[in-house]
Amino acid sequence: MYYVYVLRSESDSGFYIGFSTNLRARLRQHQNGESFATSHRGPWKLIYYEAYTEREDAEGREKFLTSGAGRRFLRAQLRYYLEKFPARVKGFASRDSSHDEAKPH
Repeated sequence: MYYVYVLRSESDSGFYIGFSTNLRARLRQHQNGESFATSHRGPWKLIYYEAYTEREDAEGREKFLTSGAGRRFLRAQLRYYLEKFPARVKGFASRDSSHDEAKPH
């Protein structure tokens, strides 16, 4: 399976959108500060994910979610969550560029 996920920083209420083949291990990497893009903004909370059988579908979805239309979709999709936790809502950041196929995600 391929996963597209959204994390919310508990320190600054910002968001991070990523892609992984192993969601639990990737979340653990974010929590342990092992991802350059998210290491300085943790701790993180998983607030949304989608699962895909095809890598290209997941990568396309991640690209969409990091776009303006994708951020609007997420704000609408997560409206009740965002109302419940109304701390300032920052924009969505994309996954880090060190993300490669050789290492487990």
